[in-house]
Amino acid sequence: MSTVPPPDRSGDEPDSSLSDERLAAFLREAAEGAGGDAPKEPSARARMVARRLREEDEAARRDGRRGDQGPPGWRTGPSAPAGGSRKRLVGAVVGVLVLAALAVVAVRPSLVLPDGDGGAGQPSAAAAGAAGDPADTGRATREHPFRGSPAESWAEGADGIEVPEAKALSGRSADDVAFALRRTKELLVAANLDPGVLRGGQPDEALAVLDPKQPKLLSGLRRSLRDPDEEHDPLLLFTRFDPAEVRPAGDVVKVRGRMRATAGEPGVVKVGADYTFVYPLVRAGDPDGPVARVIVRRELTLTLNDPAVWDVTEGRLLLEKYYAEHNNTDCGVDDGYLHPGFADGAPDGERPTGPAVDPYDTSVPLTPDGSCGRVTRT
Repeated sequence: MSTVPPPDRSGDEPDSSLSDERLAAFLREAAEGAGGDAPKEPSARARMVARRLREEDEAARRDGRRGDQGPPGWRTGPSAPAGGSRKRLVGAVVGVLVLAALAVVAVRPSLVLPDGDGGAGQPSAAAAGAAGDPADTGRATREHPFRGSPAESWAEGADGIEVPEAKALSGRSADDVAFALRRTKELLVAANLDPGVLRGGQPDEALAVLDPKQPKLLSGLRRSLRDPDEEHDPLLLFTRFDPAEVRPAGDVVKVRGRMRATAGEPGVVKVGADYTFVYPLVRAGDPDGPVARVIVRRELTLTLNDPAVWDVTEGRLLLEKYYAEHNNTDCGVDDGYLHPGFADGAPDGERPTGPAVDPYDTSVPLTPDGSCGRVTRT
């Protein structure tokens, strides 16, 4: 979506910190659909976000005519009572969070090889030639599910999520920063590696990391898990497969990425994470059949806010923004599950129209434009 700015890559860490003026201009542009590069036919998610922002803007104007002050801003905080402390609220961040979270790149499963498509509903010539000896072709098998993939040499599971050394930042101690880093890893593991979650279960441990005081976040995530649709997609934060359709090809998920803590506003530690997860899968009714790999990349920024300054829950993290890219899965299917593409299967979902993507190239920032492209390899 053109109304969402790309992640700020300064210092190799995405940072969504905005001044009051830039934030207001950003939300106003999103609500009014402004911007020279805005698409002529916005997606359903874009229309929904714009509609929501317009409604909130109209409600704010009505409140202003009635003289209502509304809640105090999260940047300035409420007026401090005499002799008391003041805490900042976290509401305004949701405008950025919703726009970023609603932009997901899903990738078409039928076009997963660089040699091109063999026709609608047909595997490519390269896929058809992969039916020979796996040792000769490099084709993945149940015994060697990562054969032919760059992920073959990656770390396994939670070992691939390394927590960097912590140092004091933004008025918080090194122990506080280490806590924020550990909790970020806990969220990533619970959302992307927990066997129950991967089988479509509820990500309770992941949700327990997040602050219930962040407006609309947990309720929105639970809504997406309970009744997913195009506008409420749990795959934006959680990795889930339909156990009636597929099962893991072994017990290993390969992981690679990085995590970094930086200073935010006074009392705020930001943790940026960029990780890629590679999942080998087989059909539930055909465990000895072909192996498909789904590659999921996630970029997210979480913050640990000082409860003495901010109105937050101690020990919980705020989710500032999160992007997701799903490779080798149906796009246009909004049932809350990833649907792998197998080389011998007929394609489902939408026809790809977006650019080709190398799912292993993490030098390119995620672009939350909602496009459906093709992957060059899995």
